[in-house]
Amino acid sequence: MSDGLVAGVVYWLVLTVVVAGGVVFAVLATRGERWMIIVAAALLLAAVLIANTPHPRAPEPIGALIALGTVAISAFGGSPAVRAVLGLATRQVEGEAGGILVAVPETDSRKEVLRGGLTIGVLERITTTAALLAGAPEAIAVVIAIKGVGRFSDLNASEAQERFIIGTFVSLGWAAVCGAVAHLVW
Repeated sequence: MSDGLVAGVVYWLVLTVVVAGGVVFAVLATRGERWMIIVAAALLLAAVLIANTPHPRAPEPIGALIALGTVAISAFGGSPAVRAVLGLATRQVEGEAGGILVAVPETDSRKEVLRGGLTIGVLERITTTAALLAGAPEAIAVVIAIKGVGRFSDLNASEAQERFIIGTFVSLGWAAVCGAVAHLVW
């Protein structure tokens, strides 16, 4: 075996193991352990650094596996990452349907807004990662527009605006990093 072939095999093996580890820790992080999303984020950062180094062309099955892995990290890891950052940034009370409780003006009641954020976030991240993988970053503007229009009526309360902005930035940032890894190696 030539040295170049060995180096290529080692490169793709290491990157595949790092991405697979990222998938495992992203999935485990959905159970609520904050340290697991930190490990997933560290593995994702390592994947970016590895993917950004000069490398031989990926064999199609390996490139496809890494692309699917980054989409999985995006889908599963984004929600725990958003929850972790929102936990540090806000002290909002969650409602029964996963939204947040905000005061209703001129009453003593509260209503739940931003319900369905988990599902919307997963779809947002998959679409964003896929758009970057496909080399069509302009599609992300469509994702943001749909999300903004769909959430417009929930954004009356400042608590909802704050959560929406922070959550969207973290979610899109997470998906963008995943998409960058896939785009760099494909």
